Amino acid sequence: MPLAPGAAPSPAQKALRKLGLVRPIDLALHLPLRYEDETRITPLKNAREGSVVQIEATVTASEVQLQPRRQLLVQVDDGTATCELRFFSFYPSHLKTLAVGARLRIRGEVKGGFWGRQMLHPAFKAAGGELPSALTPVYPTTAGLPQPYLRRAVVTALQRVELSETLPPGAPLPPIAIYSQNGLQPLPSLREALTFLHHPSPDVALATLEDHSHPAWQRLKAEELLAQQLSQQQSKRERERLRAPVLQARTPADGGLPLPAQLLAVLPFALTAAQQRVGQEIAADLALPVPMHRLLQGDVGSGKTVVAALAAAVSMDAGWQCALMAPTEILAEQHFAKMIGWLEPLLAARGQRVAWLVGGQKKKERAAMLALIESGEAALVVGTHAVIQEQVRFKNLALALIDEQHRFGVAQRLALRQKLAHHGMEPHLLMMTATPIPRTLAMSYYADLDVSVIDELPPGRTPIVTKLIADSRKDEVIARIGAQVAAGRQVYWVCPLIEESEALDLSNATATHADLSEALPGVMVGLLHSRMASSEKKAVMALFSGGHMGVLVSTTVIEVGVDVPNASLMVIEHAERFGLSQLHQLRGRVGRGAAASACVLLYATNDSGRVGETAKERLRAMQETNDGFEIARRDLEIRGPGEFLGARQSGDALLRFADLATDTALLEWARALAPWMLERHPELAARHVARWLGGRQDYLKA
Repeated sequence: MPLAPGAAPSPAQKALRKLGLVRPIDLALHLPLRYEDETRITPLKNAREGSVVQIEATVTASEVQLQPRRQLLVQVDDGTATCELRFFSFYPSHLKTLAVGARLRIRGEVKGGFWGRQMLHPAFKAAGGELPSALTPVYPTTAGLPQPYLRRAVVTALQRVELSETLPPGAPLPPIAIYSQNGLQPLPSLREALTFLHHPSPDVALATLEDHSHPAWQRLKAEELLAQQLSQQQSKRERERLRAPVLQARTPADGGLPLPAQLLAVLPFALTAAQQRVGQEIAADLALPVPMHRLLQGDVGSGKTVVAALAAAVSMDAGWQCALMAPTEILAEQHFAKMIGWLEPLLAARGQRVAWLVGGQKKKERAAMLALIESGEAALVVGTHAVIQEQVRFKNLALALIDEQHRFGVAQRLALRQKLAHHGMEPHLLMMTATPIPRTLAMSYYADLDVSVIDELPPGRTPIVTKLIADSRKDEVIARIGAQVAAGRQVYWVCPLIEESEALDLSNATATHADLSEALPGVMVGLLHSRMASSEKKAVMALFSGGHMGVLVSTTVIEVGVDVPNASLMVIEHAERFGLSQLHQLRGRVGRGAAASACVLLYATNDSGRVGETAKERLRAMQETNDGFEIARRDLEIRGPGEFLGARQSGDALLRFADLATDTALLEWARALAPWMLERHPELAARHVARWLGGRQDYLKA
């Protein structure tokens, strides 16, 4: 509710703000979780056990009992039957309202019992007054924000909010088939849809409200998807108006090879057809004066790194800097060690360097790196999110490569794009992910992105066999590890993720390390976790990569980027606790050499010997397919888009009403309408986006 000028906000107003309910439209779009039917009085004799009903009855007895625990027992009679009301928590005011002789309107769940009908903690108030004509909404709320206050705030907001039509005249209507006995009904306006959803008539089929199939819900979903598509299309058009450096490889004056050609000449392998195709798509983008905004997706081990190295070579050959950013230090180091190995000798011949920037660097080393970057001597900068900190000043950054882009918050990606602002331009952006994006998600959240797909694996990769084994058979798995190590192979053992506590993760990994060391005498068993110093992590990885260490016990720090071709067995303990894309990433650490490889998913069952339904779906998907795209599709089904995209990092609720799994037709409609609307009706488009997204458009643009 609006504040009087100069007045301090009440606790309820603060709670509204906490929920993001600031504008009238925010409250209008704050929809009920469920509804209560207070429109009718049910005679007690007709109330079925387990049903929630509203009765009008007179109190015939009321007493506080102290045994077996303090409780208030109230007998009521509505003239057709009697019922006992039982309260375990109550106030003196309740005793007054529930006094013998009081006539009450009571709502609760009817339970049958040995002593007759009963209601536990029902809602009650003095009888009288007209019954409401619509269902009573129950809203999502927070501490300090009671339902009656929230209901009044929503009613006030609905009266004040501006909800004029933003769908242009002549625009194709969303595909919402609305039939009744009289045939096709007109599409409800946004105001009609919202008014109905806040106060539905009692004759509505509740199932259509719960599954969001009701026409009023459909109208909201169509509007929301249109706002999202308009915002994406706007940002694409804005980006097309921005300038970026034109990057093309140059033939040196001495007639030698351009840097990308030199790189291809030193590679110990030939590119696959898919890598060549994607490389050409990226090179074509870099040659334009418009910032590239491209997502490179390819399954684990498909060879994205070399494609990124070629893009970096084009940028550096044109005389500009390139930055490579990875979410973890181990990934930055492992994943790009190859790239530096390929590029550093070529850069050295040109008098250029590679700079390394991570969080835990010594002050002196960091200062030296910052100086190299600012002078431009460092043509390539590799690191973690330290690359985008304010004190990092590039001379002329033209290309930013972000690996596992979904692991970075949106604000971090936006910060990277500011690094060329002093030139009045934006760097080209190539984002990479081994978590393929399902089609509906790409259409929705990446509508302003060009997507390149590496859809074939390099030759020589062996298929990985995935086995599900109950943790009661752990001893058999350890015996298998012994045999693998004896045959000269190496093994990863990944410890479970305990989200509540990093300390528990650590103690678990330490205990597993001790158990395996004892069970495998004569085998070097290493331990790797996120709390180790950078130098310790490097030393452990060097021993494992060099083949000296037989088994590496690790927390999920090895999830991405670790490449040890001799490792042929991956054991994931408590696999039921991991997400699907994470399990797929971990599995991708083996099968990188010629040896037959396996991934063992050790799962724990509950007391009844079962695994939870969602966990079972994930484990089944892992066993049935190695295809990253199929894994991603199932992951989206199980988790929904918000978690899949790392939306929580941005603090941004992505889609509140639409569901990408079921609303594909509405998404197609919004996607087709958005460019037409921006072209023909830009004012209506701007109003529509402002209404739905407020200040959140910037997040969608990243």
